[in-house]
Amino acid sequence: MEQRYATNPDQIPGMGTDELRERFLVEAVFVPGEITLVYTHHDRVVVGGAQPAGQELALLPSDEIRAEYFLENREIGIVNVGGTGTVTADGETFTLPTGACLYLGRGVRDVVFADGPGAAEHPAGGAQLYLFSAPANTTYPTRLVLPGEGTTRELGDQLTSNRRSLEQLIHPGGIQSCQVVMGVTSLHPGSMWNTMPAHTHERRTECYLYFDLPEDARVIHLCGQPTQTRHLVVADRQAVISPSWSLHSGVGTAAYSFVWAMAGENQAFDDMDAVPVDQIR
Repeated sequence: MEQRYATNPDQIPGMGTDELRERFLVEAVFVPGEITLVYTHHDRVVVGGAQPAGQELALLPSDEIRAEYFLENREIGIVNVGGTGTVTADGETFTLPTGACLYLGRGVRDVVFADGPGAAEHPAGGAQLYLFSAPANTTYPTRLVLPGEGTTRELGDQLTSNRRSLEQLIHPGGIQSCQVVMGVTSLHPGSMWNTMPAHTHERRTECYLYFDLPEDARVIHLCGQPTQTRHLVVADRQAVISPSWSLHSGVGTAAYSFVWAMAGENQAFDDMDAVPVDQIR
């Protein structure tokens, strides 16, 4: 497990490209035959990926979380962005087709990831299970949501190049959790912006996993304070850690999708501080 310490907004103006990427970009989310995990001190979120590649991968604790087992004091949201995968939680196996989401609450001891039937036929070459975990002080039941079963919002406009479908998966009106909120947004053909006007979340850390992006395309992800913006150039299946004080908005050279996930003070989807376009610098 890689560990990254929290940053102060006053640090951003002095950071160059390499340092920004080291602090906020997770380049290798999926590694065949491995579980990758990054522990960020922003709201003590753990973000990562499991790519079984024909093996069984057990989610084990590490020194960073000081626990007997990974979910002893945590909860986790899992979204599959690859071929069909399976998650076995305390002996019960759940099948996750592409786009499915599984929530595991505090107290689940044994978690094992594997490929599911026909996984290798997917362009990704097998299951790719995106992981987002946060501390939990309450136990909620395990829940699986299949593609299309979440709460869908249609947002944006083709005229402003941000027409998109947002599916809420783990949220107060869907899968119950202690603090994790999670969903998937897909841009419509011809749209490039994932949100604009942009906003910040002073009470929550948010992480983005960009996917379904062509190999030769990139997303320019804006970050930093609204009046001191910086950017990250992000490739397919890379993740961005966005602190509560940071603006988070992106524009792609092609349409794409992304998993968004938050943890922090509350779970209110609309608790955001909008930043008018004419105030961004």
